[in-house]
Amino acid sequence: MIEPGTHRFGPGNATLSVRTRRGGAAAKAGHDLLLHVTAWEGVLTIGEDGAPAAAELTADASSLRVQQGSGGMKPLDEADKANIHQTIDDEVLRRRDVAFRSILIDGRRVEGELTLAGTTRTLALDLTVAGDGAVSGRATVTQSDWGMKPYSALFGTLKVLDEVEILLEGHL
Repeated sequence: MIEPGTHRFGPGNATLSVRTRRGGAAAKAGHDLLLHVTAWEGVLTIGEDGAPAAAELTADASSLRVQQGSGGMKPLDEADKANIHQTIDDEVLRRRDVAFRSILIDGRRVEGELTLAGTTRTLALDLTVAGDGAVSGRATVTQSDWGMKPYSALFGTLKVLDEVEILLEGHL
């Protein structure tokens, strides 16, 4: 059982990932991406019963880095990765930090407020905390719900799908 109290996590003991998928008529030209958030911090409060009681997370939106690009006409090179990073900073997240604060935790379901791209809305996610301290979380974010326009290129024939997956895996 995990000790009650406040537990911190971040890049030193966990991975926060974003997965995007491509769509559109020219989808074959693009890549499904796995990005890691490299500057972030999470706090998980464990109650006396050993269950999560509160969760918070903050992330530097400019710290997303491409780890993998699958599909596409050619493999991603370092220049492609730098271009993706620049596009995320300039056009998608616009260097606005990300924050999540739980409001209600009911078993594995966590509901809270996510601030993304300057807009705060409610988000539900699944959170699992094992007795050995292993933590995993998963949420789907629909970009347009936060006023974001999913990235597109080639006159809209290649685009990032509106839904992106957020994954947290680590150990307290």
